[in-house]
Amino acid sequence: MPVVVTGSIATDHLMTFPGRFTDQFVEGQMENVSLSFLVDDLIQHRGGAGANMAYGLGLLGLAPVLVGSVGSDFADYEAWLTRHGVDTRDVRWSELKHTARFVCTTDAVNNQIASFYSGAMSEAGQIELAPVCARVGEPDLVVVGPNDPTAMVRHTRECRERGTAFAADPSQQLAWADGEMIRDLVDGAELLFTNEYESALLLQKTGWTDEEVLARVGTWVTTRAAQGVRVRQAGTDTIEVIAVPETKPVEPTGGGDAFRAGFIAGRAWGLGLERATQLGSAVATEAVEVVGTQEYELRREPFLDRFADAFGRAAADEVAAFLP
Repeated sequence: MPVVVTGSIATDHLMTFPGRFTDQFVEGQMENVSLSFLVDDLIQHRGGAGANMAYGLGLLGLAPVLVGSVGSDFADYEAWLTRHGVDTRDVRWSELKHTARFVCTTDAVNNQIASFYSGAMSEAGQIELAPVCARVGEPDLVVVGPNDPTAMVRHTRECRERGTAFAADPSQQLAWADGEMIRDLVDGAELLFTNEYESALLLQKTGWTDEEVLARVGTWVTTRAAQGVRVRQAGTDTIEVIAVPETKPVEPTGGGDAFRAGFIAGRAWGLGLERATQLGSAVATEAVEVVGTQEYELRREPFLDRFADAFGRAAADEVAAFLP
């Protein structure tokens, strides 16, 4: 059965600032910030968390089903995703709004300032999962990625009602969601994805402790950039996986989505938690070493060689049995 990925579908407008954002802040004036950054370049790429994850899963051969809402400007983007193994037949096309836009500026030390225009994504709450499941069969997993809040809540509740395993990936939506909504999105998840900052924000807003979160989810995966990944389950030892050595990040946007694709693919292949985490880390490395969230490729032999250098030949051989 397929993996269904729900989440944002957007175009990314990525800019690079050659200095540091923090050098521009004036102590004592943070309540009156008015800044303009002269950037070096502007590059437009395909993006959106849902589409990014689906793209990575497509490269790994899983034929994911993408669910989201787009505008009439989506035709070229759809063709791109289809060529890379993504099933887009359940994407909803808005008659009124453009596809969402993500505008992000990254400074010299990879700090980011970003804005997101929801556009057609604001209509994603009108999508029901039942027709998707009727077409493709009961999914092995539904990823509830960052999306229109109404859609995230609806898809989560539908999964609970259907008894379908789901992955909670609230990501950037944690910044504005209240504790009640976050608790609703997380409770009962087979997988919970956060980065280190998001994990602290989740605890602060829900009022839960680490142990209370682990009692409500199957597996909690926390990415920690260069410090690697932490994987936790209630009653078991924590798994720590290193980041791939000598990673040369060019653009961090999309690294988390690529990690999720690798991790989910590994679990779908039946790999253990540690190996799936290693796979996620390796796919994320490919993503952050290029500009754009869907510009990386997974060339089999170079990928496996680098995987073996990072995690050992036996680990690479285990992944090789499934890698397209």
